[in-house]
Amino acid sequence: MEIVRQLNGIFWGWLVAGILLCTGLFFTLRLHFPQIRYFTRLFGNLLCSMRSDSKEPGGVSGFGALCAAVGGQVGTGSLVGVATALASGGPGAIFWMWMTAILGMPISFAEAVLAQLFRVKNPDGTYRGGPAYYMEMGLHCKPLAILYSISILVGIGFFYCMIQSNSISVALTGVAPVSPLFAGILLLILVALVIFGGIKRLSEVASYIVPFMALGYLLMAIYVMIAHAGMIPAMLEQIFTCAFTGKAAVGGVAGYTVKQAFRYGVARGLFSNDAGNGTAPSMHATAVVPHPVNQGFAAMLGTFITTIIICSCTAFCILLSNQLGSGETGIALTQMAFESNLGSIGRWIVFLAMFLFGFTTLLADIYYGEVNLMILVKHPKAVTVYRLLCCAIIIAGAIAPVPVVWDLVDFASAFMVFFNVIALVGLSRYVVYALKDYARQWNYRKNDNNRPVWDFTHQIGPDDLKEQN
Repeated sequence: MEIVRQLNGIFWGWLVAGILLCTGLFFTLRLHFPQIRYFTRLFGNLLCSMRSDSKEPGGVSGFGALCAAVGGQVGTGSLVGVATALASGGPGAIFWMWMTAILGMPISFAEAVLAQLFRVKNPDGTYRGGPAYYMEMGLHCKPLAILYSISILVGIGFFYCMIQSNSISVALTGVAPVSPLFAGILLLILVALVIFGGIKRLSEVASYIVPFMALGYLLMAIYVMIAHAGMIPAMLEQIFTCAFTGKAAVGGVAGYTVKQAFRYGVARGLFSNDAGNGTAPSMHATAVVPHPVNQGFAAMLGTFITTIIICSCTAFCILLSNQLGSGETGIALTQMAFESNLGSIGRWIVFLAMFLFGFTTLLADIYYGEVNLMILVKHPKAVTVYRLLCCAIIIAGAIAPVPVVWDLVDFASAFMVFFNVIALVGLSRYVVYALKDYARQWNYRKNDNNRPVWDFTHQIGPDDLKEQN
């Protein structure tokens, strides 16, 4: 494990963070600031996807895919990752989480659009796709697709699943006198009921859980912020100051370096919204929408919700509670912060949020591994074996040491980013083509009720790309 920690220090010191931020800046400029130009349209796009469901047999709606993707993003990263970032990098880490989200939005857009353009149809009428698929079908690089599939199968399918299971277990044992093993078994039963039902059932479960839990968690956080309204200006000043100076944190805690704030802010920012590591595109590939850009907008909104809104709520509650110097980290720190603000019910609120968010994240993580397994193994029984293995991983994660699991997560995430960024930059011209096509149709039909549509039967060729340049 010492070798893994040393490599993580190299990867997440500046390397992965620099690659992610540079890729975000690349797409921001290449797509002419889509996170700003189309920001208001993100919400209109969401309302349209809620009003219209898929008409294809077995199809997943854009809203269902978004909820499943957000369910896979907003879990542990938003409750545990934020607390870990604060404990390890100080208040300044939150600033770098925000930067990761802002520059991550166009990356998420590009990932979702490519996932829509390069995907395959399953026998049951649903679709599957993601980085491995656009690496093979768009970039025509099978070796890269295999390397990415292996990294996500191990990193997401196993290590991330362990993180979700561990966090839910710790949250439960923090409010009830039960053993972690009991929590793992209970979680296993609930997960098995969903994962053996396929992507359609997963999206339906997420569509019910995610919107209501996110709203409830947001309302609780707003209550805490209103109760400490006088402390908010000083808290914001501290976040920005610590991001660049490394001054001491709240309550006399020892100071954090700028490098620590940057390293943990970007690492946990990525963990909260998945922009750049290529996990969420597998979920966005399942959506049946009129135009690939529609799901690109949904992906940008998902990144905004998970990091800018949900993660900020967790960070503010922890900082306003003055519990950062308590010595706790992870979900225990988040529970302590809410308890200090809301009393004993605060721990139960965090547990409920952690359970529901972690549950949907766990379902999504297992699906991501499943989709990439199909790139590596064609045998029809492979998916069933994988699902059974994930059930065993859930039990192991419930009783595993937290620091060890986090080290493995960071290690796997670095390789996912390396492989995915190569494909994103190499296929960026396809993203530009799709966005220009959407903008052209939108301007032509802006006084009509019809919205931009895409001919998914048309294979984009060199001549199409050349005409757009």
